[in-house]
Amino acid sequence: MIRKVLVAASIVTLVSVPAFSATQYWVAKDATTKKCSVVSTKPDGKKMTDAGTKAYDSQANAEKAMKLLKDCK
Repeated sequence: MIRKVLVAASIVTLVSVPAFSATQYWVAKDATTKKCSVVSTKPDGKKMTDAGTKAYDSQANAEKAMKLLKDCK
């Protein structure tokens, strides 16, 4: 009985953890205007290109990174 409860709790935990960290932010550079901005969807590589190398967990961290990236100065 205890094993079933532990397995069920583990499954619920594994399923719910990604929901808490679902929002990610990227520093993207517009292909036409060459201006950088922080976006909440991964850049497609056509209209918006990825100016950084990773996704950020908060918008504030992405904005700090945008100020430091040489492509965005």
